[in-house]
Amino acid sequence: MKASIQILISMAFMVLTACATQEVKQDTAAISATDQLSAITDESLPSSGQNPPMTLIKDDQTLNLVRIMDGGACKNDFQGAKGAFLVYADQADIERIKSEKGPQIFNDFENKIQNLSTEAFQEAIDATNLAEDPFSLGADEAQEKLAKQLFNNFRNSVADAVKLFQQETTLTIDVVPFIPSFIFYQQGCEATYPEQEN
Repeated sequence: MKASIQILISMAFMVLTACATQEVKQDTAAISATDQLSAITDESLPSSGQNPPMTLIKDDQTLNLVRIMDGGACKNDFQGAKGAFLVYADQADIERIKSEKGPQIFNDFENKIQNLSTEAFQEAIDATNLAEDPFSLGADEAQEKLAKQLFNNFRNSVADAVKLFQQETTLTIDVVPFIPSFIFYQQGCEATYPEQEN
């Protein structure tokens, strides 16, 4: 099980888009699955090598990790970020929808989730102050502050889109940024999605 998680993470990182810039040190940490993901606290940021949680609780439902997506966005020519996003879904919903509509419907769902996540990440990047913080006590603290701010901005941006998706599809999902994967760019950004490069 641990090996398959590491393989999934490795594959996600291999497909991450490249930004040719200087990066802020990426020693941040993962969020706790038991945290309801409404806000980050210092206690919910364990060590950086942590694997993504396989489940999370949302509205008293246990959702399972079903996909790891990558994404990147530029705020301007100099600033941006990229990272991985964890998609969680209710297994009972998946089985019900498969039997009612067939498994091919999930291709459409995947595209919708990718689109809503992309839009939410761009909104979150636009709302995040990516400038270097002169009051940080070092690269680690600066990275942690940026990660917290971007995480909360993403969660705020994606919330309504996730609710609408659930109403339209009857599939309960959640999309969560994976904090250890965040890389921030402050001196030049070319973060794009692979589809846009072709």
